Amino acid sequence: MKQKITRIGILGAAGKMGREITRQISNRKDCKVGVAIEKKDSPFLGLDSGDLAGIHPNGCCLTDSLDAFLGNVDVLIDFSIPESTLNTVRFCCDNKLPIVIGTTGFGENISAVTNSSSHIPIVLAPNMSIGVNLSFKVVELAAEILADQFDVEIIEAHHRDKIDAPSGTALRLGEIVAKKKGSDLKSVAVFGREGRTGPRKKETIGFETVRAGDIVGDHTVLFAGKGERIEITHRASDRSAFATGAIVAARWLDGKEPGLFDMQDVLGLA
Repeated sequence: MKQKITRIGILGAAGKMGREITRQISNRKDCKVGVAIEKKDSPFLGLDSGDLAGIHPNGCCLTDSLDAFLGNVDVLIDFSIPESTLNTVRFCCDNKLPIVIGTTGFGENISAVTNSSSHIPIVLAPNMSIGVNLSFKVVELAAEILADQFDVEIIEAHHRDKIDAPSGTALRLGEIVAKKKGSDLKSVAVFGREGRTGPRKKETIGFETVRAGDIVGDHTVLFAGKGERIEITHRASDRSAFATGAIVAARWLDGKEPGLFDMQDVLGLA
């Protein structure tokens, strides 16, 4: 039986992640770039997305029209900004297109994405890295065993241009720990400390954020008890790990029925 080639549409094709996804797709035989989208004022509109990614031309030039997806793609991948992604999700619902979303920082608007999963299949993940998603499982196990006895702090670091904090991955790690502690993250999270804060409350989960240089993404969950501590750390050295996961998710999502999925589902870790 001939293997299906998944036609992938890329949102934010001129960005760092968009270019990396384009590069990786060029090395695969099971998928291809179907459409490459950029914002209306992008100076890269009209350029070949393969050329822009530093590889051979692929005949797919950047456009600003979502209508270009129609009939030309099987799955979309979106690493852009919340406002753009929300607009794209509405378009996908109207046209029954599956979408993989790596965008973070939705805040309260996340419900507009999750509710759309009743109409279309969606993979929504704060981090597409296979290693990070394995870390989620390790943290879940550690929290189940330690969370009532150990203090938990989450430290994350990213490049200076990241626009949301804490990162979506850090918040997801916090949600995993909070759930195992039998609480809601919103009620126990402490975002940074300053001045006379008083003794640490046992039930809290602390977050510390670093924004500096070109750090791709570091996440550490610290479990600190009396006389010992455990640190679970994942460090991304370049964006290729996120692109790899996004492409795997797109291939997995192709042909799925409507529903909300994450990388745990994609990787069989759920």
